[in-house]
Amino acid sequence: MAKKVLVVDDEKLIVKGIRFSLEQDGYEVTCAYDGEEALQKAKETEYDIILLDLMLPRLPGLEVCQQIREFSSVPIIMLTAKGEDMDKIMGLEYGADDYITKPFNILEVKARIKAILRRSAKEAPVREVSRKVEINGLRMDCDARRVFVENKEVYLTAKEFDVLELLAFNPNKVYSRENLLNIVWGYEYPGDVRTVDVHIRRLREKIEKNPSDPKYVHTKWGVGYYFQA
Repeated sequence: MAKKVLVVDDEKLIVKGIRFSLEQDGYEVTCAYDGEEALQKAKETEYDIILLDLMLPRLPGLEVCQQIREFSSVPIIMLTAKGEDMDKIMGLEYGADDYITKPFNILEVKARIKAILRRSAKEAPVREVSRKVEINGLRMDCDARRVFVENKEVYLTAKEFDVLELLAFNPNKVYSRENLLNIVWGYEYPGDVRTVDVHIRRLREKIEKNPSDPKYVHTKWGVGYYFQA
């Protein structure tokens, strides 16, 4: 079955080029040209991945990303014409899984998409065996990819879930930022360790009552992060 991709950008020539190239590779591509249209399509259809421009009319890309995260963990790659680190980090903080800076090579876009989809496919066989964990009021169901804190469901992005799963199933084991980046994002991921810091911060905001005094995900200063059992 063809993988479904939603491409969101107000520059129609860019959308046309991405769509043509992806369809040549067998993807099923849907397009949207503003934030509100993108959000509506994301609600109506379950996509395998979304390419989302940062600067959009009617609703900014970051707002679209944030709202999608309220009901879906679909992988999101942000497309941005801005090269500043802060814009990239903001995209990750709002729930994006990756980012690509314009102007980009379509081969890079396809490589990023394949890497994310490949990691998702590799995860599937592992989860054929039921895996659940419950520690200090936090419950994870890895088959359903759902997380509950004090019986209230918490909605995590795909990468936030992967980080928490790795830490929770290996309690009290400290992982360096480099190890987390390599294990969760893969050795081919071009980002740096700040990506890990951003995701840990977002994860804490969702699962911790007091993120500055965490109960679950702790920092071992100068070393890395660990889940306290």
